[in-house]
Amino acid sequence: MNRDKFKLLVLTFLALSGIVIMSMAIAHAFIQGDFAKEGAILMELPWGILTLVDVYIGFVLFSCWVILREENVLTVCVWIASIMILGNIISCLYLFIALMKSNGDIKTLLLGHTAS
Repeated sequence: MNRDKFKLLVLTFLALSGIVIMSMAIAHAFIQGDFAKEGAILMELPWGILTLVDVYIGFVLFSCWVILREENVLTVCVWIASIMILGNIISCLYLFIALMKSNGDIKTLLLGHTAS
């Protein structure tokens, strides 16, 4: 197996693992937690605020990759809104779909429609 195929295999594993782990974490949070009560506490803590700022900066950076890859403005808007609302489970899903559409070509994975 060459290095590029190995990298793509690792990325696929990470994307699918992210989807599974995030699904379990979201289910746990909805079953065990109180979003309104715990969210209010989180927003009172400096580390809670920092964590949210960090997460949303990551969402914005990932969204820049979506903008680069996608041709259709509506598609871009739906993906970005989904990432901002539902979080990194959507980022993992987007990465997995991009990996499947790339057919093993790293340039296509990274650049999407602009690769050609």
